[in-house]
Amino acid sequence: MTSRKERKPARGGSRTTRKGPSGAEGKAESPARGRAAPGRRDSPARRDTPRDVPVVEESPGPSRRVGRESSRALPTVAPPWRVPALLRRDTPRDTPVVGTATKKEAPPEPASPGAAAESVTRGALARVRSVETLEVGYDAWLELRLAHGAARLRFREERERLEQQGSFLVGAVRAASEERAASEGPVPAEPALVSGQGPMRDFLRQAEEKLARAREALAKDEAESEARYQAAFEEIRATLQDRVRRYLAAAPPHLRLLLRKVGATRAILHLERVGGDEPVLLLFLFAGRLASRHGFLFDDSTEDVSLPPAPLYAEEGVAPDEVRPEAPALMARVRAPGEVLPVKGFLPVFVPRPEGGEDFFRLLQRGPVLEVEVAEGPGFRNVLTREESERFAGHLLRLKLEGRLELEVEAG
Repeated sequence: MTSRKERKPARGGSRTTRKGPSGAEGKAESPARGRAAPGRRDSPARRDTPRDVPVVEESPGPSRRVGRESSRALPTVAPPWRVPALLRRDTPRDTPVVGTATKKEAPPEPASPGAAAESVTRGALARVRSVETLEVGYDAWLELRLAHGAARLRFREERERLEQQGSFLVGAVRAASEERAASEGPVPAEPALVSGQGPMRDFLRQAEEKLARAREALAKDEAESEARYQAAFEEIRATLQDRVRRYLAAAPPHLRLLLRKVGATRAILHLERVGGDEPVLLLFLFAGRLASRHGFLFDDSTEDVSLPPAPLYAEEGVAPDEVRPEAPALMARVRAPGEVLPVKGFLPVFVPRPEGGEDFFRLLQRGPVLEVEVAEGPGFRNVLTREESERFAGHLLRLKLEGRLELEVEAG
């Protein structure tokens, strides 16, 4: 019977014993790594060694054999001062070097209204000059008009702020002077700011001088900004007018007149809906003025759902409370001198009478057609007499014979 002590393997390796035929223990086999030198023990390789081990160097001396099939030299660990720094394996390659915290940059100061006007006008004019189309020119014009309105609002708010600051300082100094005079004794006959108040007068004078300089600088910036915007508006209007004239000469607009009889002596006239640049060309042809917007004819927006769309835009000298005039006032607005006409949703047409004078017609946008209406009293009516419908058709025919219009007439 073998004792527990005899069954326990040796500490130096995994020796196994064999029993011979007689049951006696045989000679123990040597471990796989070979027999170690006398007096020394080779510890087995540790399995918990991390991957990022330091670099090792080969021993410069002759190698020592550690087994029957191994002739490799045993490695020795290099001294700490000779071990190069290793990169961590979990560090990405393109990680920037982390340095000391940089100083935070201060936020940019807001540009003055004058500088903003210069940049905005330069950008709008560059767009108009670079593209030879009416729509792009009108888009740049509209953006410039909105920027102009915002600039005016900023200048007005700045003036109000300066006025409020000035009145506040004067009131504060007056109150301080009155309080000091009341604490010293009876109020003198002279005003508190004049009698014996040298420091107060100096403080008030310096504050008023500073406010006066701020007002002068603001007025100068406002004048420069307004001049830049007006110069840009003038150039855009001149460019658009030149393009409209060239378009009319090269490709006159095409109209198709549809006659719908109402009884024996009355009729309703329709025109097929036009698109593209034709509304702008037709307005210049009929009224001799430039439209304020490219899509004015098809704009049916309204600020009040209980009211029909207004016939005018609140721009180009038209106040917000003047966008819905009656027929005589609308005719006067269309006939007024000027380069731009802020009409909305219709085309004005003036047809001369045989006995003198002229009738005011309008082509009102109604879905797929343009309906012809004539001014009568404060409003318009769409059912025309035979004489009115004939004169209107004759006016369009005369423009066709002059080569300024392409016309087709269809009687229903």
